[in-house]
Amino acid sequence: MIKQAIIPLAGLGTRLLPLSSVIPKELLPINGKPGIQYILDECIDAGIKEIILIISKKKIMIKNYFFNDKFYNKIIKKKKDPRIKQEYKKILRYRKLIKFVYQNKPLGTGHAVLKTKNLIKDKFFLMLLPDDLIIKKNCSKSMIQLNKRYHSSVMASLKVKKSDVTRWGIYKFKKKIDKKNFFIDDVIEKPSLKKAPSNRAVIGRYILPKKIFSKLVKQKPGKGGEIHITDAIQSLIYDNEKFIAHNFSGKYLDCGSMKGYINSSKEISKL
Repeated sequence: MIKQAIIPLAGLGTRLLPLSSVIPKELLPINGKPGIQYILDECIDAGIKEIILIISKKKIMIKNYFFNDKFYNKIIKKKKDPRIKQEYKKILRYRKLIKFVYQNKPLGTGHAVLKTKNLIKDKFFLMLLPDDLIIKKNCSKSMIQLNKRYHSSVMASLKVKKSDVTRWGIYKFKKKIDKKNFFIDDVIEKPSLKKAPSNRAVIGRYILPKKIFSKLVKQKPGKGGEIHITDAIQSLIYDNEKFIAHNFSGKYLDCGSMKGYINSSKEISKL
């Protein structure tokens, strides 16, 4: 059973400027609740026991959010408001599960994952990208079930417009498992329209093998001078490591852009 999850949070959040110039994008409220809490709740519901948050010194506010005891104790004593007390209990619950590591230079998702190398204990671990919310059904839980059944790495998959393939990691089919799941033959980070093997994109949920660290340690920077997790995955596939593309059943929300962030609150308010 997968017990650990990592969440990279050190990104600059430029797509949400000017809001993210003051508050880390992961703390911005989505329908009255910080975005990071939706991701944490997904992890907890999926049975995760330890969550590693990858932050930078510039985003220390994220850590402070979970350690603001003095403020809560003072206001709970003064206000006697049961709602505030309940919210504080939620934060304490999160705090029991989380650890922090630092990525002070934004050198890519692969570089962020590498920062957790000494903390990962089991054969597989879960990674969630906070810009990608998946509501209505727990995608991580479905992926963990697939991992248990096939002893394989798993990535969330979504069909995108052909004109948008340059924004994503795009994969090539190898073998169909069932209506929602496929073994992957290749994955390419942000390919050109001509080189894209399909219009199936990897969305921000991954179950990765611990052996990926051996690839990341040696990996050279790719597009944009960053170390991409997609390149390490591609290398593992070439070594015959099994990866499954999971076409998840939930509703995908991109809360990393201004338009998507606004839309996310609207969609979640309907639940």
